[in-house]
Amino acid sequence: MIVAVVRWLVVGCALLLLVFWWVVTQAGLSSLALLVHLPIVWSPASSSSQSEQSSSVLGPPTVSAAFIDRVLSAYHSPAAGLGQALYDDGVRTGIDPVYALAFFMHESSFGTTGEARKTLALGNERCIPDRPCVDLDRGGYAQMQSWEDGFAHWFSLILTLYVKQWHRVTIEQMIPKYAPGSDGNDEEGYIAAIEHAVDTWRRGVVWV
Repeated sequence: MIVAVVRWLVVGCALLLLVFWWVVTQAGLSSLALLVHLPIVWSPASSSSQSEQSSSVLGPPTVSAAFIDRVLSAYHSPAAGLGQALYDDGVRTGIDPVYALAFFMHESSFGTTGEARKTLALGNERCIPDRPCVDLDRGGYAQMQSWEDGFAHWFSLILTLYVKQWHRVTIEQMIPKYAPGSDGNDEEGYIAAIEHAVDTWRRGVVWV
């Protein structure tokens, strides 16, 4: 008698497990909630709000100073070894330094191409009041004192002008001002490049 009861209990448990498996894999979470008479209280954020949050430049560092150095060294940047300076600027301003690294890559391949080789500017800034203006025949660019100076100036520019004055905190909001299509820039391409680089580095992958 006891053996028969145990056998039926085992069969019953197996059937319950099969039903549970079917509900989870086929019917989904909503049907599972109905089955056990429980409300679903977890409500994921919409894809748009998740995207806006993930592309905000504000926040603590999501990569380490050592990882920034790995990236700069891998791409043979003349700023290699200055990862700590870039990291510290991010902490000081509340801007995730991974975004500065992405802008640095997109603007000049980490200082290996274009005007930045001379101006030492992370973001290829045009002429500004507090720095010498050079290469006027090419539209004029701000000459930084060093790579560290160029890093610090970029962070200050983003914080004071884009974030505090214009209230532009996401890449989607910033790029139309930073690199407008009216100047011949591909705004959508720029946004995609920044976000792809950031996502790649946050996964711990050096090469984009």
